[in-house]
Amino acid sequence: MGYKTPDLPAADAADIVAMPTFERIRYLATHWVDYGFGTAKKTHVGYVLKVLLYIAIGITVATVSTGAGAPWDVPAWWDEPIVYQKMVIFTILWEMLGIGASSGPMAFRFSPRVGGHRYWLRSGTLRNPPWPGKIPFTKGGVRAEIDVALYASVVLSLIVILTLPGVDSNSLASAHPSATAGLLNPVLLWPMLILAVLMGLRDKITFLAMRAEQYLPAVVFFATLEFTDMIIACKLLMAVIWIGAGVSKFGHHFTKVVPVMMSNAPIMFSKILKRSLYRNFPEDLRPSRVGSSVAHILGTTVEIAAPLILLFSTNQTATLLAALLMVAFHITIFLTFPVAVPLEWNIMFAFVTVFLFLGFPTWDGYGLGNMSSPWLTAGVVAALLFFPVLGNLRPDLVSFLPSMRQYAGNWASAMWAFAPGAEKKLADKVLMSSPNQVDQLGGAYGYDLAEMLLQKAIAWRSMHTQGPAMLSALDRNLDDIDRYTLREGESMIANLVGWHFGDGHLFNERLLMEIQRRADFAPGEVVVMWIESQPLHKDHQEYKVIDLGLGVIERGTYRVKDTLETQPWLPDGPIPMTVTWQRAAHAERVTAEAGN
Repeated sequence: MGYKTPDLPAADAADIVAMPTFERIRYLATHWVDYGFGTAKKTHVGYVLKVLLYIAIGITVATVSTGAGAPWDVPAWWDEPIVYQKMVIFTILWEMLGIGASSGPMAFRFSPRVGGHRYWLRSGTLRNPPWPGKIPFTKGGVRAEIDVALYASVVLSLIVILTLPGVDSNSLASAHPSATAGLLNPVLLWPMLILAVLMGLRDKITFLAMRAEQYLPAVVFFATLEFTDMIIACKLLMAVIWIGAGVSKFGHHFTKVVPVMMSNAPIMFSKILKRSLYRNFPEDLRPSRVGSSVAHILGTTVEIAAPLILLFSTNQTATLLAALLMVAFHITIFLTFPVAVPLEWNIMFAFVTVFLFLGFPTWDGYGLGNMSSPWLTAGVVAALLFFPVLGNLRPDLVSFLPSMRQYAGNWASAMWAFAPGAEKKLADKVLMSSPNQVDQLGGAYGYDLAEMLLQKAIAWRSMHTQGPAMLSALDRNLDDIDRYTLREGESMIANLVGWHFGDGHLFNERLLMEIQRRADFAPGEVVVMWIESQPLHKDHQEYKVIDLGLGVIERGTYRVKDTLETQPWLPDGPIPMTVTWQRAAHAERVTAEAGN
């Protein structure tokens, strides 16, 4: 891999595109093991520079606006809690504008490289309300002027909070007298919180894009709690995020995530190490024992054990080692450049780990037992656990983000199948944040290369647990899968709603029907295979196949274990799937084709 030159497959791009679907998936999945996406190093450098800009602007705003000290004078502001508070607010703003996660080429954004505000400040674009049938004034799938106003108001309120200095706090002066810059004014926080909720009830996409599940609980603590309680509650928030993610990795999904993620990591220079993550390259691309150990020892175990030490330990050495371990954990994720590239989130969490757990350790009066009331402790814990527990038991009700399943590989996913000409029809009929990826890339690099790169995203998905299920259902439900152009759901949703983070909940049947109202696809033109997350207590996942011209044409389930026992290219045919319902006319056609 060169600085400017990507690692491309040896075969000609046109020849790869012309391959039958499953032959192409095998070829590109095998190439993925050694090269990942094959991204040129200049792309990674660009992301690093963006994160450095995020740090520089954030620290400058947080210090200069509060009088905490010069940005480069770290000892002067390091123990000022308002700097932490303002970094949280700045990070929310950064993410809301679309500059953070889901930006740039590694998030399927090539030109332009940012969605976010470019989409959410335009009426007529798509929105996805969480409970349109239950919350008044939230029905519909089109962004109106009120939605633009709500989004703009949240952005403006964040800017106001960042601009104004802190206010004196008696609880801060009593517990931490060396702090001189005060705390955020709670009066400023409530308008932002209220506007964010109203915005989210109209469009859950903008609410999730601000990483509300990560940062808004902290803002609530800033607005409501005395200083010591605030610090301990923020520690609990961090622990729930980490441990929730760790628990969600107990299943089969994460075992497949890690080898695929590490194959794409620029820090993995050795092909030998990459191939060791798989059972028998190139014939068997299931995770090896090495890959499974990396996932569940360096991943799951660390993400549960280290936070428990940070939360409860009064031993300084153990706490220091646990903090360093979690900092290393986030830096490692940063260096893998995962899809959707939530790089700023990892840097923020590395900073907060040190600030909260080493700056305000348990032995200095910031342990759980030091909260002002055990009832308050219980209430905070219950509130923080509500959505993770509900989301893991009923994933159909809660996005994987509030469910705290980061990087677990267990999230709602989709794959789109376009008949010839249908993708262009989508671009012509639906107002999107950017052109279709094939057009973004095709104009600059040629359409054969563009198509090959997008098909590599299909190969990437086929190496996860959802891929074999998606391909199995599409192969059975399409008249000829080789006639269709397959698209990864994350790349589609990046354009359609202005943001993506690996969650099929960003678009659902309701949003697909809104697209259909605009594009008017004929039956068979666009078919979407949509999978719900796996509940923690069940061994299967539910799926639905949606023909945009007809609606749902099939529902069913499949065992997650069956996706582990096949290769990405399904050499033994589709995995077993239990069909629980089919549209009558469609069922007759599928049965007839199966008989032939």
